Amino acid sequence: MPISGFPEWLPPQRMIEQYVLDRIRSIFELYGFAPLETRAVEPLETLLSKGETSKEVYLLHRLQDSSGATSSDDQLGLHFDLTVPFARFVTENHGKLVFPFRRYQIQKVWRGERPQEGRYREFLQADIDVVNRDTLPFHFDTEMPLVIGDVFRSLPIPQATILVNNRKVCEGFYRGLGLEDTAQVLRTVDKLDKIGPEKVAALLAETAGASDAQAQACLKLAEISTADGSFVDAVRALGVSDPLLDEGLAELLQVVEAANEHAPGLIRAELKIARGLDYYTGTVYETQLQGYERAGSICSGGRYETLASVGNTRFPGVGISIGVSRMLGLLFGQNALSVSRSVPTAVVVAVPAEEQRAECIRIAAELRRRGIPTEVAPTAAKFGKQIQFADRRGIPYVWFPGSPDTVKDIRSGEQVEASASTWTPPAADMLPGVTAI
Repeated sequence: MPISGFPEWLPPQRMIEQYVLDRIRSIFELYGFAPLETRAVEPLETLLSKGETSKEVYLLHRLQDSSGATSSDDQLGLHFDLTVPFARFVTENHGKLVFPFRRYQIQKVWRGERPQEGRYREFLQADIDVVNRDTLPFHFDTEMPLVIGDVFRSLPIPQATILVNNRKVCEGFYRGLGLEDTAQVLRTVDKLDKIGPEKVAALLAETAGASDAQAQACLKLAEISTADGSFVDAVRALGVSDPLLDEGLAELLQVVEAANEHAPGLIRAELKIARGLDYYTGTVYETQLQGYERAGSICSGGRYETLASVGNTRFPGVGISIGVSRMLGLLFGQNALSVSRSVPTAVVVAVPAEEQRAECIRIAAELRRRGIPTEVAPTAAKFGKQIQFADRRGIPYVWFPGSPDTVKDIRSGEQVEASASTWTPPAADMLPGVTAI
Protein backbone atom coordinates (compact mmCIF):
# COMPACT_ATOMS: atom_id res chain seq x y z
CA MET A 1 0.00 0.00 0.00
CA PRO A 2 1.54 3.37 -1.00
CA ILE A 3 2.31 5.85 1.77
CA SER A 4 1.75 9.49 0.81
CA GLY A 5 4.95 11.48 0.51
CA PHE A 6 7.30 8.48 0.30
CA PRO A 7 7.86 7.90 -3.44
CA GLU A 8 8.97 4.57 -4.91
CA TRP A 9 10.01 4.83 -8.54
CA LEU A 10 9.50 1.99 -11.01
CA PRO A 11 12.75 0.52 -12.46
CA PRO A 12 12.74 2.74 -15.60
CA GLN A 13 12.25 5.82 -13.40
CA ARG A 14 14.96 4.64 -11.03
CA MET A 15 17.29 4.25 -14.03
CA ILE A 16 16.55 7.84 -15.01
CA GLU A 17 17.22 8.90 -11.42
CA GLN A 18 20.56 7.08 -11.39
CA TYR A 19 21.49 8.68 -14.72
CA VAL A 20 20.71 12.11 -13.26
CA LEU A 21 22.72 11.34 -10.10
CA ASP A 22 25.70 10.20 -12.17
CA ARG A 23 25.63 13.49 -14.12
CA ILE A 24 25.32 15.53 -10.94
CA ARG A 25 28.16 13.65 -9.27
CA SER A 26 30.47 14.00 -12.27
CA ILE A 27 29.93 17.78 -12.54
CA PHE A 28 30.42 18.26 -8.79
CA GLU A 29 33.70 16.37 -8.99
CA LEU A 30 34.81 18.36 -12.06
CA TYR A 31 34.66 21.41 -9.80
CA GLY A 32 36.72 19.68 -7.11
CA PHE A 33 34.03 18.87 -4.55
CA ALA A 34 34.82 15.81 -2.41
CA PRO A 35 32.13 13.27 -1.44
CA LEU A 36 30.69 13.09 2.06
CA GLU A 37 27.88 11.23 3.75
CA THR A 38 26.64 12.09 7.22
CA ARG A 39 24.38 10.11 9.55
CA ALA A 40 20.61 10.28 9.07
CA VAL A 41 19.90 11.50 12.62
CA GLU A 42 20.91 14.58 14.58
CA PRO A 43 20.24 15.72 18.15
CA LEU A 44 16.88 17.44 18.29
CA GLU A 45 18.51 20.49 19.85
CA THR A 46 20.70 20.87 16.74
CA LEU A 47 17.79 20.50 14.34
CA LEU A 48 15.55 23.01 16.14
CA SER A 49 18.21 25.69 16.57
CA LYS A 50 18.49 26.51 12.87
CA GLY A 51 15.14 28.10 12.15
CA GLU A 52 13.17 25.02 11.10
CA THR A 53 9.77 24.54 12.70
CA SER A 54 9.50 21.59 15.07
CA LYS A 55 6.39 20.23 13.32
CA GLU A 56 8.50 19.32 10.25
CA VAL A 57 11.06 17.21 12.13
CA TYR A 58 10.57 13.44 12.40
CA LEU A 59 11.61 12.03 15.77
CA LEU A 60 13.44 8.74 16.23
CA HIS A 61 11.92 6.40 18.84
CA ARG A 62 12.34 2.77 19.77
CA LEU A 63 9.07 0.85 19.78
CA GLN A 64 9.82 -0.47 23.26
CA ASP A 65 12.33 0.36 25.96
CA SER A 66 12.51 -2.44 28.52
CA SER A 67 14.09 -0.20 31.15
CA GLY A 68 11.14 2.19 31.16
CA ALA A 69 13.57 5.09 31.38
CA THR A 70 13.76 7.96 28.92
CA SER A 71 16.14 6.95 26.15
CA SER A 72 18.72 9.23 24.58
CA ASP A 73 17.08 8.22 21.30
CA ASP A 74 14.11 10.36 22.34
CA GLN A 75 16.23 13.40 21.60
CA LEU A 76 17.16 12.37 18.05
CA GLY A 77 15.45 13.46 14.84
CA LEU A 78 15.87 12.68 11.15
CA HIS A 79 17.67 15.47 9.33
CA PHE A 80 15.45 17.81 7.27
CA ASP A 81 18.29 19.09 5.08
CA LEU A 82 21.99 18.37 4.53
CA THR A 83 23.39 21.77 5.51
CA VAL A 84 22.78 21.45 9.24
CA PRO A 85 24.43 17.97 9.44
CA PHE A 86 27.30 19.27 7.34
CA ALA A 87 27.86 22.21 9.70
CA ARG A 88 27.90 19.81 12.64
CA PHE A 89 30.36 17.55 10.82
CA VAL A 90 32.68 20.50 10.19
CA THR A 91 32.73 21.54 13.85
CA GLU A 92 33.45 17.96 14.98
CA ASN A 93 36.19 17.33 12.39
CA HIS A 94 37.69 20.78 11.77
CA GLY A 95 41.10 19.60 12.97
CA LYS A 96 41.20 16.96 10.23
CA LEU A 97 39.93 19.10 7.34
CA VAL A 98 41.87 21.30 4.91
CA PHE A 99 40.19 24.67 4.38
CA PRO A 100 38.53 25.94 2.32
CA PHE A 101 36.69 22.61 2.44
CA ARG A 102 34.59 21.73 -0.62
CA ARG A 103 32.17 18.83 -0.32
CA TYR A 104 29.21 17.33 -2.09
CA GLN A 105 26.59 15.19 -0.42
CA ILE A 106 23.80 13.17 -2.08
CA GLN A 107 21.41 11.69 0.50
CA LYS A 108 17.82 11.20 1.55
CA VAL A 109 16.28 13.74 3.93
CA TRP A 110 12.94 13.75 5.76
CA ARG A 111 10.54 16.62 6.30
CA GLY A 112 7.02 16.48 7.73
CA GLU A 113 5.42 18.66 5.07
CA ARG A 114 2.03 18.18 3.43
CA PRO A 115 2.75 15.94 0.41
CA GLN A 116 1.85 17.33 -3.01
CA GLU A 117 3.15 17.07 -6.56
CA GLY A 118 6.94 17.20 -6.46
CA ARG A 119 6.99 17.71 -2.68
CA TYR A 120 7.61 14.69 -0.49
CA ARG A 121 8.24 13.70 3.11
CA GLU A 122 11.21 11.52 2.11
CA PHE A 123 13.29 12.89 -0.72
CA LEU A 124 16.75 12.95 -2.24
CA GLN A 125 18.94 16.06 -2.19
CA ALA A 126 22.28 16.76 -3.86
CA ASP A 127 24.25 19.48 -2.07
CA ILE A 128 27.51 21.33 -2.56
CA ASP A 129 29.04 23.62 0.04
CA VAL A 130 32.30 25.45 0.58
CA VAL A 131 33.30 26.38 4.13
CA ASN A 132 36.36 28.18 5.42
CA ARG A 133 37.86 29.16 8.74
CA ASP A 134 36.98 32.70 9.98
CA THR A 135 36.20 34.28 6.59
CA LEU A 136 35.07 32.94 3.22
CA PRO A 137 35.99 34.96 0.10
CA PHE A 138 32.94 36.15 -1.79
CA HIS A 139 34.02 34.61 -5.10
CA PHE A 140 32.69 31.27 -3.84
CA ASP A 141 29.18 32.79 -3.91
CA THR A 142 29.67 33.54 -7.61
CA GLU A 143 30.80 29.95 -8.30
CA MET A 144 27.68 28.18 -7.01
CA PRO A 145 25.38 29.12 -9.94
CA LEU A 146 28.09 28.14 -12.43
CA VAL A 147 28.25 24.59 -11.04
CA ILE A 148 24.48 24.22 -11.00
CA GLY A 149 24.18 25.70 -14.49
CA ASP A 150 26.63 23.10 -15.80
CA VAL A 151 24.65 20.32 -14.07
CA PHE A 152 21.33 21.36 -15.56
CA ARG A 153 22.77 21.87 -19.04
CA SER A 154 24.10 18.30 -18.93
CA LEU A 155 20.60 16.88 -18.34
CA PRO A 156 17.68 16.43 -20.81
CA ILE A 157 15.43 18.78 -18.81
CA PRO A 158 13.77 22.14 -19.54
CA GLN A 159 15.90 25.26 -19.26
CA ALA A 160 16.65 26.26 -15.67
CA THR A 161 16.78 29.83 -14.40
CA ILE A 162 18.62 30.55 -11.16
CA LEU A 163 16.96 33.37 -9.23
CA VAL A 164 19.41 35.17 -6.96
CA ASN A 165 19.12 37.81 -4.26
CA ASN A 166 21.17 39.01 -1.31
CA ARG A 167 19.68 39.36 2.16
CA LYS A 168 21.93 42.35 2.76
CA VAL A 169 20.07 44.19 -0.01
CA CYS A 170 16.73 43.52 1.68
CA GLU A 171 17.87 44.08 5.25
CA GLY A 172 19.79 47.25 4.34
CA PHE A 173 16.76 48.55 2.45
CA TYR A 174 14.42 47.82 5.37
CA ARG A 175 16.84 49.52 7.77
CA GLY A 176 17.03 52.52 5.46
CA LEU A 177 13.23 52.70 5.62
CA GLY A 178 13.37 52.73 9.42
CA LEU A 179 12.05 49.18 9.95
CA GLU A 180 13.92 47.58 12.84
CA ASP A 181 12.71 43.96 12.81
CA THR A 182 14.29 43.14 9.44
CA ALA A 183 14.09 39.37 10.02
CA GLN A 184 10.31 39.58 10.42
CA VAL A 185 10.00 41.73 7.29
CA LEU A 186 12.08 39.16 5.35
CA ARG A 187 9.87 36.30 6.50
CA THR A 188 6.74 38.22 5.56
CA VAL A 189 7.93 39.31 2.12
CA ASP A 190 9.03 35.70 1.46
CA LYS A 191 5.28 34.82 1.48
CA LEU A 192 4.55 37.12 -1.45
CA ASP A 193 3.97 34.37 -4.03
CA LYS A 194 1.73 32.44 -1.63
CA ILE A 195 -0.57 35.16 -0.30
CA GLY A 196 -0.15 38.16 -2.64
CA PRO A 197 0.90 41.81 -2.11
CA GLU A 198 -2.22 43.03 -0.27
CA LYS A 199 -1.96 40.42 2.48
CA VAL A 200 1.81 40.91 2.70
CA ALA A 201 1.28 44.68 3.21
CA ALA A 202 -1.28 43.98 5.93
CA LEU A 203 1.04 41.50 7.64
CA LEU A 204 3.94 43.97 7.50
CA ALA A 205 1.81 46.49 9.36
CA GLU A 206 0.64 43.87 11.85
CA THR A 207 3.91 42.02 12.58
CA ALA A 208 6.64 44.58 11.82
CA GLY A 209 4.88 47.87 12.57
CA ALA A 210 5.26 49.10 9.00
CA SER A 211 3.41 52.19 7.82
CA ASP A 212 1.55 52.03 4.52
CA ALA A 213 4.39 53.92 2.81
CA GLN A 214 7.02 51.56 4.27
CA ALA A 215 5.01 48.48 3.24
CA GLN A 216 4.61 49.81 -0.30
CA ALA A 217 8.34 50.51 -0.52
CA CYS A 218 9.07 46.90 0.54
CA LEU A 219 6.70 45.66 -2.17
CA LYS A 220 8.36 47.90 -4.79
CA LEU A 221 11.74 46.41 -3.90
CA ALA A 222 10.27 42.92 -4.24
CA GLU A 223 9.00 43.73 -7.75
CA ILE A 224 12.53 44.30 -9.11
CA SER A 225 13.62 41.49 -11.44
CA THR A 226 16.39 41.81 -14.04
CA ALA A 227 18.64 39.47 -16.02
CA ASP A 228 21.56 41.90 -15.82
CA GLY A 229 23.06 44.51 -13.50
CA SER A 230 20.28 47.05 -14.09
CA PHE A 231 18.69 46.05 -10.78
CA VAL A 232 21.22 48.34 -9.06
CA ASP A 233 19.77 51.44 -10.71
CA ALA A 234 16.24 50.20 -10.06
CA VAL A 235 16.95 49.91 -6.33
CA ARG A 236 18.70 53.31 -6.22
CA ALA A 237 15.65 54.86 -7.89
CA LEU A 238 13.60 53.97 -4.80
CA GLY A 239 15.59 56.58 -2.86
CA VAL A 240 16.65 54.46 0.12
CA SER A 241 20.24 54.44 1.40
CA ASP A 242 22.11 52.32 3.93
CA PRO A 243 25.70 50.94 4.08
CA LEU A 244 24.44 47.33 4.27
CA LEU A 245 22.30 47.96 1.19
CA ASP A 246 25.38 49.20 -0.70
CA GLU A 247 27.33 46.09 0.32
CA GLY A 248 24.54 43.77 -0.74
CA LEU A 249 24.09 45.43 -4.14
CA ALA A 250 27.83 45.16 -4.86
CA GLU A 251 27.84 41.45 -3.94
CA LEU A 252 24.71 40.66 -5.93
CA LEU A 253 26.14 42.43 -8.96
CA GLN A 254 29.23 40.20 -8.82
CA VAL A 255 27.08 37.05 -8.85
CA VAL A 256 24.97 38.22 -11.78
CA GLU A 257 27.94 39.40 -13.87
CA ALA A 258 29.95 36.18 -13.28
CA ALA A 259 26.97 34.02 -14.30
CA ASN A 260 26.23 36.10 -17.40
CA GLU A 261 29.82 35.69 -18.55
CA HIS A 262 29.77 31.91 -17.97
CA ALA A 263 26.25 31.16 -19.25
CA PRO A 264 24.11 34.03 -20.55
CA GLY A 265 20.47 33.57 -19.61
CA LEU A 266 21.22 31.32 -16.63
CA ILE A 267 20.57 33.81 -13.84
CA ARG A 268 18.12 36.52 -12.86
CA ALA A 269 18.28 38.98 -9.98
CA GLU A 270 14.95 38.50 -8.19
CA LEU A 271 14.69 40.80 -5.19
CA LYS A 272 11.64 39.15 -3.63
CA ILE A 273 13.30 35.85 -2.71
CA ALA A 274 14.70 35.47 0.80
CA ARG A 275 14.63 31.73 1.64
CA GLY A 276 12.76 30.65 4.76
CA LEU A 277 15.63 29.27 6.82
CA ASP A 278 17.06 31.71 9.34
CA TYR A 279 20.71 30.81 8.89
CA TYR A 280 21.21 32.56 5.52
CA THR A 281 23.04 35.88 5.82
CA GLY A 282 23.86 37.07 2.29
CA THR A 283 23.46 35.57 -1.19
CA VAL A 284 20.38 33.36 -1.63
CA TYR A 285 19.50 31.18 -4.62
CA GLU A 286 16.32 29.59 -5.96
CA THR A 287 15.89 27.79 -9.29
CA GLN A 288 12.90 27.35 -11.57
CA LEU A 289 12.42 25.02 -14.52
CA GLN A 290 10.83 26.53 -17.62
CA GLY A 291 7.23 25.39 -17.77
CA TYR A 292 7.23 24.33 -14.11
CA GLU A 293 7.43 27.75 -12.46
CA ARG A 294 4.20 27.16 -10.53
CA ALA A 295 5.93 24.35 -8.65
CA GLY A 296 8.48 26.74 -7.15
CA SER A 297 12.17 26.15 -6.62
CA ILE A 298 13.87 22.84 -7.43
CA CYS A 299 17.34 24.00 -6.34
CA SER A 300 18.14 26.52 -3.61
CA GLY A 301 20.69 27.65 -1.05
CA GLY A 302 22.76 30.58 0.08
CA ARG A 303 25.52 32.09 2.22
CA TYR A 304 25.68 31.46 5.97
CA GLU A 305 28.16 33.09 8.37
CA THR A 306 27.32 31.66 11.78
CA LEU A 307 25.89 28.18 11.21
CA ALA A 308 29.09 26.45 12.35
CA SER A 309 31.51 27.57 15.08
CA VAL A 310 33.89 26.15 17.67
CA GLY A 311 34.65 28.53 20.53
CA ASN A 312 35.58 31.83 18.94
CA THR A 313 36.31 30.26 15.55
CA ARG A 314 33.59 30.54 12.92
CA PHE A 315 33.27 28.43 9.79
CA PRO A 316 31.29 30.51 7.29
CA GLY A 317 30.05 28.80 4.14
CA VAL A 318 27.98 28.99 1.01
CA GLY A 319 26.05 26.15 -0.54
CA ILE A 320 23.30 25.13 -2.90
CA SER A 321 21.08 22.05 -3.00
CA ILE A 322 19.33 20.30 -5.89
CA GLY A 323 15.99 18.78 -4.90
CA VAL A 324 16.50 15.65 -7.01
CA SER A 325 13.25 13.91 -6.01
CA ARG A 326 11.32 17.16 -6.32
CA MET A 327 12.64 17.84 -9.83
CA LEU A 328 12.12 14.25 -11.04
CA GLY A 329 8.68 14.00 -9.46
CA LEU A 330 7.53 17.04 -11.45
CA LEU A 331 9.03 15.70 -14.69
CA PHE A 332 7.69 12.17 -14.15
CA GLY A 333 4.26 13.66 -13.45
CA GLN A 334 4.28 15.18 -16.95
CA ASN A 335 5.91 12.11 -18.57
CA ALA A 336 8.66 14.50 -19.66
CA LEU A 337 11.54 11.98 -19.53
CA SER A 338 12.00 8.57 -21.10
CA VAL A 339 14.64 5.87 -20.95
CA SER A 340 15.52 3.81 -24.03
CA ARG A 341 15.02 0.48 -22.29
CA SER A 342 13.61 -0.75 -19.00
CA VAL A 343 16.72 -2.74 -18.01
CA PRO A 344 20.47 -2.08 -18.27
CA THR A 345 20.93 -5.12 -20.55
CA ALA A 346 22.30 -4.47 -24.05
CA VAL A 347 22.45 -8.09 -25.24
CA VAL A 348 20.44 -11.25 -24.59
CA VAL A 349 22.27 -14.48 -25.37
CA ALA A 350 19.69 -16.84 -26.87
CA VAL A 351 19.64 -20.46 -25.68
CA PRO A 352 19.18 -22.98 -28.57
CA ALA A 353 18.64 -25.86 -26.12
CA GLU A 354 19.00 -26.25 -22.35
CA GLU A 355 22.00 -28.58 -22.91
CA GLN A 356 23.82 -25.57 -24.42
CA ARG A 357 23.09 -23.17 -21.52
CA ALA A 358 26.62 -23.59 -20.10
CA GLU A 359 28.10 -22.41 -23.42
CA CYS A 360 25.66 -19.46 -23.48
CA ILE A 361 26.74 -18.50 -19.95
CA ARG A 362 30.39 -18.56 -21.09
CA ILE A 363 29.56 -16.22 -24.01
CA ALA A 364 27.73 -13.85 -21.62
CA ALA A 365 30.69 -13.89 -19.22
CA GLU A 366 33.08 -12.94 -22.05
CA LEU A 367 30.86 -10.04 -23.09
CA ARG A 368 30.53 -8.85 -19.48
CA ARG A 369 34.30 -8.96 -18.99
CA ARG A 370 34.46 -6.36 -21.75
CA GLY A 371 31.89 -4.15 -20.03
CA ILE A 372 28.84 -5.10 -22.12
CA PRO A 373 25.68 -5.57 -19.99
CA THR A 374 24.48 -9.07 -20.90
CA GLU A 375 21.98 -11.65 -19.72
CA VAL A 376 21.14 -15.16 -20.84
CA ALA A 377 17.61 -15.97 -22.03
CA PRO A 378 15.53 -17.54 -19.23
CA THR A 379 14.29 -20.48 -21.33
CA ALA A 380 15.23 -22.35 -24.49
CA ALA A 381 11.99 -21.33 -26.17
CA LYS A 382 11.66 -20.82 -29.91
CA PHE A 383 14.00 -18.06 -31.09
CA GLY A 384 11.00 -15.92 -32.00
CA LYS A 385 9.86 -15.93 -28.36
CA GLN A 386 13.39 -15.20 -27.12
CA ILE A 387 13.50 -12.20 -29.45
CA GLN A 388 10.11 -11.10 -28.08
CA PHE A 389 11.55 -11.40 -24.55
CA ALA A 390 14.29 -8.92 -25.48
CA ASP A 391 11.97 -6.63 -27.43
CA ARG A 392 9.44 -6.27 -24.58
CA ARG A 393 12.16 -4.73 -22.40
CA GLY A 394 13.81 -2.66 -25.12
CA ILE A 395 17.01 -4.76 -25.27
CA PRO A 396 18.52 -3.99 -28.70
CA TYR A 397 20.59 -7.12 -29.45
CA VAL A 398 20.12 -10.90 -29.37
CA TRP A 399 23.16 -13.19 -29.60
CA PHE A 400 22.80 -16.57 -31.34
CA PRO A 401 25.45 -19.20 -30.48
CA GLY A 402 26.56 -21.27 -33.45
CA SER A 403 29.32 -21.86 -35.95
CA PRO A 404 29.91 -19.00 -36.28
CA ASP A 405 28.06 -16.98 -33.61
CA THR A 406 25.84 -14.18 -34.90
CA VAL A 407 24.30 -11.11 -33.27
CA LYS A 408 21.06 -9.48 -34.38
CA ASP A 409 19.94 -5.88 -33.99
CA ILE A 410 16.27 -6.63 -33.45
CA ARG A 411 15.28 -3.04 -34.29
CA SER A 412 16.67 -3.08 -37.83
CA GLY A 413 16.73 -6.84 -38.39
CA GLU A 414 20.43 -6.73 -39.36
CA GLN A 415 22.30 -9.89 -38.31
CA VAL A 416 26.09 -10.27 -38.57
CA GLU A 417 28.79 -12.76 -37.60
CA ALA A 418 30.39 -11.88 -34.27
CA SER A 419 32.92 -13.03 -31.69
CA ALA A 420 32.30 -12.49 -27.97
CA SER A 421 35.97 -11.52 -27.60
CA THR A 422 35.81 -8.63 -30.07
CA TRP A 423 32.21 -7.52 -30.79
CA THR A 424 31.03 -4.29 -29.19
CA PRO A 425 27.70 -2.51 -29.67
CA PRO A 426 27.69 1.14 -30.73
CA ALA A 427 28.34 3.51 -27.81
CA ALA A 428 24.74 4.76 -27.96
CA ASP A 429 23.47 1.21 -27.26
CA MET A 430 25.93 0.25 -24.53
CA LEU A 431 23.88 1.89 -21.76
CA PRO A 432 20.25 3.01 -21.61
CA GLY A 433 19.78 6.53 -22.93
CA VAL A 434 17.68 9.18 -21.19
CA THR A 435 15.86 11.72 -23.35
CA ALA A 436 13.25 14.43 -23.03
CA ILE A 437 9.84 13.63 -24.49
